[in-house]
Amino acid sequence: MKPHQPDPTLPKLNCLSIVIPARDEQGCIVSTVEHLNLELNLHHVPHEIVVVDDGSSDRTWSLLTELKEKIPQLSPIKNTGEHGFGRAVQCGLNHATGDCLVVMMADESDDCRDVVQYWHKLNEGYHCVFGSRFIKGGGVIDYPVIKLMVNRFANFVIRVLFRMKLNDTTNAFKAYRREVVEGCKPFLAPHFNFTIELPLKSVVRGFSWTTMPITWRNRRTGIAKLKIREMGSRYFFIMMYVWLEKYFSRGDYEHHPEPVQEPSPDPKTEEKSGE
Repeated sequence: MKPHQPDPTLPKLNCLSIVIPARDEQGCIVSTVEHLNLELNLHHVPHEIVVVDDGSSDRTWSLLTELKEKIPQLSPIKNTGEHGFGRAVQCGLNHATGDCLVVMMADESDDCRDVVQYWHKLNEGYHCVFGSRFIKGGGVIDYPVIKLMVNRFANFVIRVLFRMKLNDTTNAFKAYRREVVEGCKPFLAPHFNFTIELPLKSVVRGFSWTTMPITWRNRRTGIAKLKIREMGSRYFFIMMYVWLEKYFSRGDYEHHPEPVQEPSPDPKTEEKSGE
């Protein structure tokens, strides 16, 4: 599966929603939101920042409520249901009001400047924009060696199984139009395996996509929540579930663009042409 060409018939977007799941991120959540909001304001990107507190036991929620007084674009919410990265992101997606969405990490590992580029790329006429740290122009800083090796192996397996060129599927930091998110429901992944469910479904269901380089740096505060040993079988389950859809669903879930309506002829024009 190769990236698509932009579709100029897709409508221009009105508001970008950035969804940030956060659990025990008191050391970085304020700077993440402040830097993101500043960057988007500098580039005149209409936006809202939806931060989902996923059961924090530290001051994350109180810091968010205080920050809301200074940043009106901030919309902090609590995930009151079962916890988990995927559940928190889905909670944020359900509460977001924008017509396009970016999923971003709370620890400032993702670059705010890339969010601006996502907005522009979507407006070129794509349903999805997938960032990659491993193409020309992208990069990683202080990536733990073991995690990097596991990451490259997992992405290689996905590329082979799905026959596509995207080489950074497992990274959550991606952008989607609203109709993509709605078109990929219902979601199954409650944990970090959600990071592959949404992009893989988007591709398999026929939404247009492209890639762009992004940068990533390891967190400077707090503790990483992803535990590789706990997630292997969960990633495999979601990967195979979408793979089965790709090859055995006979296109039952594919996205079909609505036909462009031709403007109805003006009766007065028809009368004059018939004279």
